[in-house]
Amino acid sequence: MILPIVAYGADILRTTGKEITPDYPNLGKLITDMWETMYASSGVGLAAPQINKDIRLFIIDSAQVFENQDEDEKGKYPDEPGIKQVFINAKVTALNGEEWAYNEGCLSIPKIREDVMRNESVTISYVDENFKPFEKTFNGITARIILHEYDHIEGKLFIDYLKPLKKKMLHGKLTDISKGKVRADYKMIFPK
Repeated sequence: MILPIVAYGADILRTTGKEITPDYPNLGKLITDMWETMYASSGVGLAAPQINKDIRLFIIDSAQVFENQDEDEKGKYPDEPGIKQVFINAKVTALNGEEWAYNEGCLSIPKIREDVMRNESVTISYVDENFKPFEKTFNGITARIILHEYDHIEGKLFIDYLKPLKKKMLHGKLTDISKGKVRADYKMIFPK
């Protein structure tokens, strides 16, 4: 089932997610619905707060980025061909490498894209959908998507990384999103 995406301005997007256990109600269906929602919204990642759940759960599919890149981009990033993964109760344990800029967007902040600086690699501990524990290091585009989605379960948004002047310039657009004056190609829930 395709779920509506929570728009910028909603309190849940600023909430730190709670850890969950294997007996979380209907977890399998929730994850299936999140994949369906993410693909229907043309996203490469989706975090539970974006579908109005205050839990530490996000999904990513960085393989889509590589499948849709231009020929001249091929081989540019070390994490090609990408991954498709569920992350539950994730904790970043290390950030490494140089920071680099990449143009990011967010399903909760439609029609706004900005360059964001993030580290080249991230080491993260998490459990998968079967609650099997992992601690892995990811790099390149995959690391960036993980960090973007991880921020969601920490109550942060990509616009928090922008310089004050840039944020000030986006204020009007962000206000329009929070008031429901911006439309996306997918169903959204706007703050009351």
